[in-house]
Amino acid sequence: MRPPTDHPLILGAEPFSHRGSGVGVLLCHGFTGSPYSMRPWGEYLAAAGFSVEVPLLPGHGTVWRDMNLTGSDDWLAAVERVLLDLSSRCEEVFVMGLSMGGALTLRLAQEHPDLVSGAVLVNPSLVVEDMRLPLIAPFRHAISRIMPSTPGLGADISKDDTGEGGYDRVPTAAAATLPKLWREVQEGMSGLRAPILAYRSTQDHVVGPRSLRILARRAVNTRLTIHLLHDSYHVATLDHDAATIFDGSLAFVREHRRSGEGADR
Repeated sequence: MRPPTDHPLILGAEPFSHRGSGVGVLLCHGFTGSPYSMRPWGEYLAAAGFSVEVPLLPGHGTVWRDMNLTGSDDWLAAVERVLLDLSSRCEEVFVMGLSMGGALTLRLAQEHPDLVSGAVLVNPSLVVEDMRLPLIAPFRHAISRIMPSTPGLGADISKDDTGEGGYDRVPTAAAATLPKLWREVQEGMSGLRAPILAYRSTQDHVVGPRSLRILARRAVNTRLTIHLLHDSYHVATLDHDAATIFDGSLAFVREHRRSGEGADR
């Protein structure tokens, strides 16, 4: 659910939903992104027969000013509602996320170990890359009045003429809430029990390698598999390695689901 706004959705940013088998998959998009970056992945898993939900996070998918009215607690609450709904109509659920969506994915697995059967991450953002963010967090609303946004990197995709369906500005107040999410995810690493499949682009201009190093070092009570992507940038779900991610996630679900071979239609 997004907060009320008079601004129309970016073309392609609408949520994606598919009712399929008793195996559910929740896909979480990234910071300033939208379901646009996840829809091909969601459609691929839907075609495999799974029930799929790709929600639009509050403040996203319209104009960046809407996002400054929201924060990481709102985004987590939104995907948690979808997880609970999906779990009410599916035998089991897998969660998957891109970038900041990877942090949300892990937080769901930490908070709901009884509901999450496995997690797939693509270039997850789990640590502060800009050291200014923790400093401005306590003053985010005051600072956002002076500097409401900063330039964004845009679509970090190596594939030519491919957009991301997100914002080209970084909303200051919203960004200042990210350190809280990252801290909570890091502190809960030892509580992860669901198996994790993670993909990391070797050329990523948004998220550095520290995030997966932290995950590998602290997620000591689960099985973690990491694959490198050599032909994609940060938004790998829309890049040259997308098929690798889609095929790998499908194989991961089939390997770890509890409901047996009859789950696909």
